[in-house]
Amino acid sequence: MSRIFSEDNFAESFEHLCFDHAQIIKTEFEGCRFTECDFSHALFKACIFSDCHFKQCNLTLTNILDTRFSAVTFESCKLIGIDWSQADWSSLTQQPLIFRYTTLNSASFWGLNMTKWQISECDASEVDFREANLTQANLTHTNLNQALFRNTNLTAANLAHSQNLNIDIRTNTLKNAKISRYEALKLLDSLDIELVD
Repeated sequence: MSRIFSEDNFAESFEHLCFDHAQIIKTEFEGCRFTECDFSHALFKACIFSDCHFKQCNLTLTNILDTRFSAVTFESCKLIGIDWSQADWSSLTQQPLIFRYTTLNSASFWGLNMTKWQISECDASEVDFREANLTQANLTHTNLNQALFRNTNLTAANLAHSQNLNIDIRTNTLKNAKISRYEALKLLDSLDIELVD
């Protein structure tokens, strides 16, 4: 298979390109920008993305097997159905990821260390956050409809103005988390108690 990208890509800009169903293997991207690119159903295997920015890109059902991400921003993207737990998170120098105005529906972050990650003003419906560490994460203004939380560490996480929280306070850690008053009342549903005026 001919290479789509150079093996090492530094400070490159890629715009309006279609890479759907492409196989991108052992390729490094540092400081690169991707604008309105289609990576749907693509395979990234053993790649590295460092300090990159994706804007208005489609990565629906992309496979990110053994791929490293550090200080990567996704803005106004479609990231539907991605299993982020298949990426390579072993690097000690990994920097938080940023998701803004992005659709993350049906994604899995199972068991990941997501300390200080930002998932703001996103649609995160049916996302799996079980066993994840979201300490000091920013999840503001995000739709968390049917998102899964179990043994999730949300210590000092900011969930202000997020909607549709369904978090069992008995099986998750919420110490010092910021939650809008109405959504906080809904957390009591897991205790099977009746609220009265």
